[in-house]
Amino acid sequence: MWPFWWKGASGFSARSTAEEVTHGIDGTGLTAIVTGASSGIGEETARVLALRGVHVVMAVRNTDSGNQVREKILKETPGAKIDVMKLDLSSLASVRSFASEYKSLDLPLNLLINNAGIMACPFMLSSDNIELQFATNHLGHFLLTNLLLDTMKKTANESKREGRIVIVSSEGHRYAYREGIQFDKLNDEASYNTLQAYGQSKLCNILHAAELARRFKEQGVNITANSLHPGSIMTNLLRYHSFINTIGCAVGKFVLKSIPQGAATTCYAALHPQAIGVSGEYLMDNNISNPNSQGKDNDLAKKLWEFSLSVTGEEES
Repeated sequence: MWPFWWKGASGFSARSTAEEVTHGIDGTGLTAIVTGASSGIGEETARVLALRGVHVVMAVRNTDSGNQVREKILKETPGAKIDVMKLDLSSLASVRSFASEYKSLDLPLNLLINNAGIMACPFMLSSDNIELQFATNHLGHFLLTNLLLDTMKKTANESKREGRIVIVSSEGHRYAYREGIQFDKLNDEASYNTLQAYGQSKLCNILHAAELARRFKEQGVNITANSLHPGSIMTNLLRYHSFINTIGCAVGKFVLKSIPQGAATTCYAALHPQAIGVSGEYLMDNNISNPNSQGKDNDLAKKLWEFSLSVTGEEES
């Protein structure tokens, strides 16, 4: 991360907030899905997009919490267009149900914000018998994106406006397993490491965005895909590591970002005119940055794509 005060080519820094990077931008006429929008940077992303006139669909696991956030946003911005829909990204059936329901509403889709995630949890398998961090952070979003691509392509074509897919990754991708992705040992509890498994899932986010961008360019589709590091933020992601959480709470105000700062790069990538045509990039602190060498590995990205298709049972799109 750059020093808080350093401003990159965009004119923004790590200190910039989501409201600041979207100041003066009119998102009226755009529709966005934000996953994990009931807390943390997902909630702030939904709030700021709604503030800028975007119709926001909050895709959340807990709809009661989602509706509480919705009411809070409506109290602040009475004219906001905001809906809540059920989505559990750890369940492929839930992802398919969400996508089916969304398409049945015949809504457009300009922005897909793949924000939800879990971090460094103990070894667990999803309802589909897939390691939980890989299932939630990557595979659920991979399937969701694939199921909604036709809707995004149709929207971009009919509206003549660029569609944008924004995938929240992390600098934690640098601490994945040595080989990057353990395709053959994904569910191996003996070799499981909580933080490396998190890093693996975040590396997948970067590779997913890169492969989407490559395919969009090849197909001549007016949609961009980028991944990003939101910054180090105290959210409930660290609930499985009480010691780290305690230390973070003690020193966080001195070295960590606030939630409005943490949501800034997501909102920048989703709405800012500077991001028009920017695709396949890894962003940090509202500027283009660089992932590690594995995050730039096109062959690994293609292998992950094929593996993800196989696991989800999807056909090539």
